[in-house]
Amino acid sequence: MPAPVLSGPQYLREGLKLVLSPGLRLFVLLPLAINLLLFVLLIGFATQQFSGWVDAFMPSLPSWLSFLQYILWPLFVVLVVLMVFFSFTMLANIIAAPFNGFLAEKVEVVVRGEDTFPPFSWAELLAMVPRTLGREARKLAYFLPRALGLLILSFIPVVNLVAAPLWLLFGVWMMAIQYIDYPADNNKMSWQDMLAWLREKRWQSLGFGGITYAALLIPVVNLLMMPAAVAGATLFWVREGGARSVTQTPR
Repeated sequence: MPAPVLSGPQYLREGLKLVLSPGLRLFVLLPLAINLLLFVLLIGFATQQFSGWVDAFMPSLPSWLSFLQYILWPLFVVLVVLMVFFSFTMLANIIAAPFNGFLAEKVEVVVRGEDTFPPFSWAELLAMVPRTLGREARKLAYFLPRALGLLILSFIPVVNLVAAPLWLLFGVWMMAIQYIDYPADNNKMSWQDMLAWLREKRWQSLGFGGITYAALLIPVVNLLMMPAAVAGATLFWVREGGARSVTQTPR
């Protein structure tokens, strides 16, 4: 039996196979097109501003320590890359939230052994919009104060040396929260209960969040990895014992 932290790559790999299957492909194409447009726009903007952002975060060093700039510069490049990536991921997931919730629902139907599911319905998809956007707002309320704290830390000389690794660790944890929340929300689990459930499976959660974070850092590939992460998180939910809702809200 693999170590808990090693189960993440397996879930993401199986999730990718699921979203490429004919029965689920339909639920991936539209959010994929939206995210592709968003990705092109944000990458174009980030390319223009990148060097200015790195200079803004770089600490001012006295002339006799100027040689350290060549050592510190790569670290702050990584910091800006992580921040740009995280901003893109959060925005893309807000836009795709209704589609991701719907995809997680259909994946769970397949994974639990039912070989048929209702045909796509715009009315069903639209009915999920208020709930999924409300849940995304809850994620933002969790994310923003912690990200603000890390951002402030990034501007404090010397202390900001630990900002990049802290952003990375926080990003891994947020990836687990971001994607596991879709099946948890579909099964009517509250936000606090979902966080508690993830903490109980901390190593599995970090393993899944880590491989998802790494996959989403790869340009272009990350567009397909987003729906794969939704499907992988649903597999995580089912196989790690996530509670199944007894009653479903009529749509």
